[in-house]
Amino acid sequence: MMVDGVEDEEKWLAAGIAGLQQNAFYMHRALDSNNLRDALKYSAQMLSELRTSKLSPQKYYQLYMRAFDELRKLEMFFKEETRRGCSIIDLYELVQHAGNILPRLYLLCTVGSVYIKSKEAPAKDVLKDLVEMCRGIQHPVRGLFLRSYLSQISRDKLPDIGSECYTACESFILLADPELRLAVGLSGLQGPAREKDKREKERSELRDLVGKNLHVLSQIEGVDLDMYKETVLPRVLEQVVNCKDEIAQCYLMDCIIQVFPDEYHLQTLEILLGAFPQLQPSVDIKTVLSRLMERLSNYAASSTEVLPEFLQVEAFSKLNNAIGKVIEAQADMPILGAVTLYSSLLTFTLHVHPDRLDYADQVLGACVKKLSGEGKLEDNRATKQIVALLSAPLDKYNDIVTVLKLSNYPSVMEYVDSETNKVMAMVIIQSIMKNNTQISTADKVGALFELIKGLIRDLDGAAHDQVDEDDFKEEQNSVARLIQMLQNDDTEEMFKLNTLNMLQIICTVRKHILTGGPKRLPFTVPPLVFSSLKLVRQLQGPEENPFGEEGSTTPKKVFQLLNQTIETLYGVPAPELALRLYLQCAEAANDSDLEPVAYEFFTQAYILYEEEISDSRAQVTAIHLIIGTLQRMHVFGVENRDTLTHKATGYSAKLLKKPDQCRAVYACSHLFWVDDQDNMKDGERVLLCLKRALRIANAAQQMSNATRGSTGSVTLFVEILNKYLYFFEKGNTQINAAAIQSLIELITAEMQSESNSPDPAADAFFASTLRYIQFQKQKGGAVGEKYEPIKASADNSDLTHSIERFAVDTGRGFGGVDSFAIGQAFSPRNQSLWSRVLVFFVC
Repeated sequence: MMVDGVEDEEKWLAAGIAGLQQNAFYMHRALDSNNLRDALKYSAQMLSELRTSKLSPQKYYQLYMRAFDELRKLEMFFKEETRRGCSIIDLYELVQHAGNILPRLYLLCTVGSVYIKSKEAPAKDVLKDLVEMCRGIQHPVRGLFLRSYLSQISRDKLPDIGSECYTACESFILLADPELRLAVGLSGLQGPAREKDKREKERSELRDLVGKNLHVLSQIEGVDLDMYKETVLPRVLEQVVNCKDEIAQCYLMDCIIQVFPDEYHLQTLEILLGAFPQLQPSVDIKTVLSRLMERLSNYAASSTEVLPEFLQVEAFSKLNNAIGKVIEAQADMPILGAVTLYSSLLTFTLHVHPDRLDYADQVLGACVKKLSGEGKLEDNRATKQIVALLSAPLDKYNDIVTVLKLSNYPSVMEYVDSETNKVMAMVIIQSIMKNNTQISTADKVGALFELIKGLIRDLDGAAHDQVDEDDFKEEQNSVARLIQMLQNDDTEEMFKLNTLNMLQIICTVRKHILTGGPKRLPFTVPPLVFSSLKLVRQLQGPEENPFGEEGSTTPKKVFQLLNQTIETLYGVPAPELALRLYLQCAEAANDSDLEPVAYEFFTQAYILYEEEISDSRAQVTAIHLIIGTLQRMHVFGVENRDTLTHKATGYSAKLLKKPDQCRAVYACSHLFWVDDQDNMKDGERVLLCLKRALRIANAAQQMSNATRGSTGSVTLFVEILNKYLYFFEKGNTQINAAAIQSLIELITAEMQSESNSPDPAADAFFASTLRYIQFQKQKGGAVGEKYEPIKASADNSDLTHSIERFAVDTGRGFGGVDSFAIGQAFSPRNQSLWSRVLVFFVC
């Protein structure tokens, strides 16, 4: 049925356009021959096509615009006729002989526009006559389009000053009354109930025409503030209130707001706001009032010179009272409407009175009062408005510290669900990071973390399983960045803060994040630990406390807090992360010369390694972290260092895989040789570690030969060779050129053996090592002499060619250690060479 109706309407429109074009053709021919009588005849027949009632407003508009274009040509003809001596009064009377009222009035309006322009009669009389006669069209659609035509053709011909302007304005105001009653009221009531939706759609299509008269009225220069305040606005509001139609009232109120100047609205604010409570309860007042406040906000933001006007008229008080009356009058107003109004009012307040935090807090308090009887908001649109409401102060002040002064701000957040709380928390954190806001007191930090508690812990028993993992990680990373920002990187600024206050901030953050549960702690504990370590490093240095006598915080107190904080990761469990943090704390204690504290942190790291870390890959990573950290420690005495070093080497020898054992053991050699510490250079123990690494590498070759039938790669031997070269250069007397030469020959022979598995990476690694030796020899001087006994070349030219071809730089990771079995994994022809080398290295 709907499709058939659309097709019929298209046919009717096509027929109307065809009839209009045909009569327009004959009208043009009459105009060209200056035949006035035929021109009027065919123009009337042309306009008769507008008498149809079969078209919707949208289709009727297409037909109307074609007629409008033709009437503009007719208007030009009438002007030419008056110049040739034809009386405009005679023309005005002649067109009234048209048979049908609608064509007659269109022609009358066309001649009337020329009549007003000629000034042969007062414009107010002609316009009043036309307005009165246009009331004769009772059909809503046809009547609206006729009045629209009258306003369009006469808008540029009205007087701008004097009493005639006043009367012209009144006449245009009168045009709105029949439009409202006919187009809005009657079209909403007439017809069967089953066509109600269709009629409502037609009314919406017509509303642009309803507001055109107000638009024309606003453009008349003679309508100054006094006329608008005393005549225009009261008359228009009277008609809006009296029409009793919700669609018309909403649209016309919005029209008034949009078409008249902002300064007019500001000076007549009380009159305009007084009409809102009188509108129908179903009118969308929130939208209209929000647009009014939006325009006033933009007006205030346009120039600081207009702000005194707002203060003079007490705009905030009037808007606040008006919103209160509207909400009170419409008891069934949805919560969305009330929140939207308060959001717009807050935006207005922040633009007009940015220094009056009490005004902003008053708006938030009124919103809390409205929300108090609603519970948690379930309307998604209302929650979006709440987010807009809470975001407005952040956008205006760019300072969360200022926002925290609004006592009702946290109360508003209590009425949103957990998801919206998270959204708002993210907005707050992004604002802090964007503006690099520094929060200097524990109280403010506590208030901030109460605001973002939706990210810190689960609210209202919210099911965490339903949270997207990527979103969760992004949220927790934002919290981590926030924790890092609580400490100012500017040293001078840091010194202005009392250390006790800084420790209180850390304790406050700790109290909040420990409630986050096991899934959040791995994200939030590390930044807290590193923020605490920043404080520790600030406390290092001279014996005199740089913060003055009031500063009572010491590194020991911070380390005690850190120890307790890291222990919370045991329950996650996150032993690898806890071990890393213990080592970081141990290094900070080393910088503070606190040997007992550093030893305790290492002890905790070792306990974690022994009891909690069982995965072989995690063990490899952990042991290298331990070795690297221990190598940098200088605070330990001989006994403590020997204990920790012995433990580290023992852990290295017990790793699961032989290559991992080998790499961890030769890494332990650095524990006995520290460049910048003369008391930690034990060449003999370095050599023992390297010999042990060779044994384990040989065992790995033996295992590979037993399980795969080949000796496998020589990469481990090349890595050990590089360690020999390192300590050889550093002056370890236990490492000599003969040992290096023997190891080079061993690797070369093994690479040439038939049982060796081809490994281009190992070949390139070895070739790069040989080139380094050659480069050192070419340096000359003491270095050249040191390397001179070493022959960095291979006898087999094919092998050399292969090595050079695969000479690419490949980095190798480090691994662990096993038992000390000595294998015979090499090919028979190389066993005698291996025996001699092994005796040299091991014995």
